Amino acid sequence: MRSMRKWGLAILVAVLALPVIFNYHSEQPVEALRAAYTYPESAFTEVMGMPVHYRSAGEGPVLLLLHGTGATLHTWEGWTAELRDSFRVISVTLPAFGLTGPRPDEDYSIPAYVDFVEAFAKKAGLERFYLAGNSLGGLIAWEYALAHPERVQKLVLLNASGWPRDREMPLAMRLARKPVFRQLLQRITPKALFRKSLREVYANPDRISDTLVDRYFDLFLREGNRRAYVQRLNQSYQPDPDQLSELNIPTFILWGEQDAWIPVADAYRFDEVLPNSQLLIYPDAGHVPMEEWPARTAEDVRSFLQ
Repeated sequence: MRSMRKWGLAILVAVLALPVIFNYHSEQPVEALRAAYTYPESAFTEVMGMPVHYRSAGEGPVLLLLHGTGATLHTWEGWTAELRDSFRVISVTLPAFGLTGPRPDEDYSIPAYVDFVEAFAKKAGLERFYLAGNSLGGLIAWEYALAHPERVQKLVLLNASGWPRDREMPLAMRLARKPVFRQLLQRITPKALFRKSLREVYANPDRISDTLVDRYFDLFLREGNRRAYVQRLNQSYQPDPDQLSELNIPTFILWGEQDAWIPVADAYRFDEVLPNSQLLIYPDAGHVPMEEWPARTAEDVRSFLQ
């Protein structure tokens, strides 16, 4: 009987350990990821002690693009292809993500991101430019416009964050805020979470390819990024979008109606508070309309900017 109990305990431990074993992933070296995830126009520049990954394509007025949580400059691939004939399209990977990686000072507050955008703009020699942001990038974009209105000619917000949330955060974000999981998430990274997250942000799951999942997953494993992800989600900041009533910059609000992360009601709130805004809702798009419908959304933005 005692022997059977020991065997039963051993089997139970093995069963519980299997998910940990199969979902344990080492950090990936930057050089290997650079070889796989850079473009011919990719470049790296030193900003605030980080080798910042950015892509500059095309000629004309500058359009600076900021991505959302968990994403990278690759989220703007479609827009870059569509708009480079009329604009100098600059997409940048923000600190804590992708090939740019963590900040040396580990400050991932929104004011720190605003300071980063200003430092990058100065380093890139940008004086006045169009600015667009999705999700977290949208929050950073409108906070930047409030801080530096003289820099921003026009503002584009795609499913931007900033209003208080009425719904539960995505699973990966909730886990990062729980003390018991903070350390685990820096080593135990289920790839299934990335497919689940993409199914939440895409209105049409048929558009989610294995290549897309691999890219999000691989770049998350860049050395230092998992720690930075946990740190960022545990730094509190309460935006005040009501301040946008003072921002008279022409603003284009684009929103995927089927966004499971940020409700479409927030699009109307932005439109109501901004004094010089236009609003366009895409009924067949989710949280990242520029990924799901790059040609259509890019053409709408082209019309607004020109």
